[in-house]
Amino acid sequence: MAVRSVQITGTGQLLDLSRRLRAAGGPRLQQNLNRRVRRAAEPLYRDMTETILSLPIAAEDRKAGSRGGSSPTTRPLRATIAGAVRLSVRTGRSPGARVWIDRSQLPSDLKFMPEAMNKPNGRIRHPVFGNKKRWVNQWTTPMWWDKVVARHTPRMRAEVERVLGDVRRTIT
Repeated sequence: MAVRSVQITGTGQLLDLSRRLRAAGGPRLQQNLNRRVRRAAEPLYRDMTETILSLPIAAEDRKAGSRGGSSPTTRPLRATIAGAVRLSVRTGRSPGARVWIDRSQLPSDLKFMPEAMNKPNGRIRHPVFGNKKRWVNQWTTPMWWDKVVARHTPRMRAEVERVLGDVRRTIT
């Protein structure tokens, strides 16, 4: 399964509320709504980055006669991916909070690594330092993205519903 962005929306409720806020001319109310929706999504964002940073990645044992050595790159994989996790709150046509991995922030050779790391079997297959003639397997926690999202979704939905109720009472 691919790593996808996570969107928490109140379906039509959030869209309807956003329209009413604009009609009521309440930029302060709109800012308050955005701040509270962002605050509801921040624990997911923090947990996502912490999970990536602590994600175990294990290599297979080296084969007899194979050479070893340190990595020719100093770029830390987990920190690079964690640095690309983003959180945004939108109020336009599809209002809500979104947590995703911004691929434009990843180096070209790591653009698809988040999806590779989230596979159901937990296997990351890649060439050894870019050598397409020699491939290795590494293993990580399967479906880590989906597990973190599932853990936070009920809390986030309840919080967004609470925020919507508060703002709805304010404008009616």
